[in-house]
Amino acid sequence: MSRLSAGDRLLLLDLLRLPTAGPLETGSDVGCGIREAQVRYARAAAAFGMEVAHHAPADPAVLSLEGVPAVVREAAGADPAAFLGAQPNLVLRLGPELPPERVVMFNVHIDTVSGDLPVRLGRDRVEGRGAIDAKGPAVALLAGIRSACAREPSVGRDVGVLVQAVSGEEGGAMGVFGTRPLVASGYFGRLNVFCEPTGMRVLPRATAAMTASISVAGSDSVDDEPEVGHNATVLLGFLAQHLAESLGRDAGDGAVCVAGLHTGHRHNRVYGSGKLLINLSYSSAVTARRWEDAVTTELRRGLVEFSRRFAHIPLFGRTAADAPDITVLRWEKRGLPALRGTDSWGEDFLSREVGLTSWPPERPAFTCDAIWMAEVPGVHTVVLGPGELGRNNAHASGEYAGFEELEQFAECVERILIRFARSRKER
Repeated sequence: MSRLSAGDRLLLLDLLRLPTAGPLETGSDVGCGIREAQVRYARAAAAFGMEVAHHAPADPAVLSLEGVPAVVREAAGADPAAFLGAQPNLVLRLGPELPPERVVMFNVHIDTVSGDLPVRLGRDRVEGRGAIDAKGPAVALLAGIRSACAREPSVGRDVGVLVQAVSGEEGGAMGVFGTRPLVASGYFGRLNVFCEPTGMRVLPRATAAMTASISVAGSDSVDDEPEVGHNATVLLGFLAQHLAESLGRDAGDGAVCVAGLHTGHRHNRVYGSGKLLINLSYSSAVTARRWEDAVTTELRRGLVEFSRRFAHIPLFGRTAADAPDITVLRWEKRGLPALRGTDSWGEDFLSREVGLTSWPPERPAFTCDAIWMAEVPGVHTVVLGPGELGRNNAHASGEYAGFEELEQFAECVERILIRFARSRKER
């Protein structure tokens, strides 16, 4: 039995054609179609009884909370209401308002990364920005809920379903104005499923990330007198290698990404200022603290070693002498929680009753909005969805979703809801 109807495919094409990259991705809220996409999504859900429980942007006060990345605060600027207004959050509810222990919540993000892709409909797949991350799963989710309602009358009556269709997942927002305020408002259930590509394997973990910005603020000089200024390119290049080696030597349960390094573009100028970014993922608060200490310590060691090695080279003498004074460490992002699922009921329910396969324990988790469920007691939270980030070209050219894998996810959603409802009856 096919759960994805012709109407579902039309909805997916409709959503794919709407540009829903947020301002963090595009640099502007002009033409952002997130609100319109949510309206069309809610209209499709209303056809089988889901109602809008909430549709509004987050309160600007959320931007002052701990853990909000610097990139978000800077993008919001002097008019956070306008920034957030272009990126509302939608919550759909099936059934009456029930206590969390009788609710299953699904979270899916409507925003995408930037980069327009042509929408192409094939015989067995659809291509377009957001096809797998995560508009395709969003449409399959509705198909699965609809099918569960048709097969089990207690779904939407004795047990409730919530769908969070959020903004602010991409662009480094980390869910701080999307999922986070919705969870704080109580929109969650006993079981919470974050729809991200996992190859249909249940992932009960989600890493968080912290970003260190190492900047040099020195004096420029012309290429005819390079020794007069500070050479931020050489200094930051040295620090990038030093930190890559020292931090990458023992990453433990985290990962190191030595990312952007920028000083300038011209060939005939010595740039005295620049910035190096390092992203560090972690799966526990212990690892986060270890990363923070390691970056601080290794940066200090790197500066000492740079000064020692370059002090006697005339071209870089001034840079070597002033390196500790012109180099600053700033945390662009830190203090975010990481999810580590340990709920025995949830693990048993999804494996034995629903029949799902677990994410291999040796494979690292990845970062997504599920981190905001880390500190909610008495619930089970997992990441689960069709496709895989790499295989389906998420965030890249040629992003696609196969109809078979979307169908598989819809069937999985149906099975979760029916088994959850029947297990409540059995209790």
